Amino acid sequence: MSVITLTTDFSTQDWFVGTMKGVILGIAPKASPVDITHAIAQGDIRGGAFALMAATPYFPKGTIHVAVIDPGVGSERRALAIKTDRAIFIGPDNGVLCWALREQKIRSVREITNEAFFHHPVSRTFHGRDIFAPTAAHLAAGRKFSQVGSEVKDWAPLPWPEIQKSKNRLTGEILYIDHFGNAITNLSADLLPESAWKAASVSIKRRKLGAPQSNYASVKPGKPLAIISSSGFLEIAVRNGSAASLLKLKVGDAVTVSVPRLEG
Repeated sequence: MSVITLTTDFSTQDWFVGTMKGVILGIAPKASPVDITHAIAQGDIRGGAFALMAATPYFPKGTIHVAVIDPGVGSERRALAIKTDRAIFIGPDNGVLCWALREQKIRSVREITNEAFFHHPVSRTFHGRDIFAPTAAHLAAGRKFSQVGSEVKDWAPLPWPEIQKSKNRLTGEILYIDHFGNAITNLSADLLPESAWKAASVSIKRRKLGAPQSNYASVKPGKPLAIISSSGFLEIAVRNGSAASLLKLKVGDAVTVSVPRLEG
């Protein structure tokens, strides 16, 4: 049984996600489609890239990941299939796959051009149904990866947001806001040793939150806090509330971590 994950901005209000699953099961009846999320904001490539990156390490080796956040659908942008040492990633060549590849060894990158893998006729507006889902299904059903199309050596980048570092300070930014209103940053836990995090002071919009807490219940209800999230990144949260609403946060807002003993 092959696991095929789906990450899109389609929502679940319409028939789009269900149709993709129908195409997959029509080609590979033994496949197991799994939803990562379909609640990415429309056209939010960075949000989709973060969700895909956060989820993929927890899937078994050999999983096929399909990500369709594709504001350029029907244009000249390419469709890509990327094989790594752990998985296969399929999606538009717009950067949405990039962050999930950061910790994986890339084996082959191919442009999806083999029309025998497509669902016909191919719509100009629904490549999730007609190109990405059927390609994933054919691979799950045993077709060779080399058959999807020609190898390519370059693809559209999605640079990881740069972290500013000084003697006593790290400055990152909010990358993703989940449906709880928690704001997840690009500052990973491994940037500092545990002792440094305990001595740190996290600030956002001139509001000092102190050191990251060990759990959400460490502060009173309605109070903001910093915490290392389950995805391994610094998060701004509010106990029993929404940090995004209370602090008026948005993706791209700067977050500062001051550490007295930070070096270099």
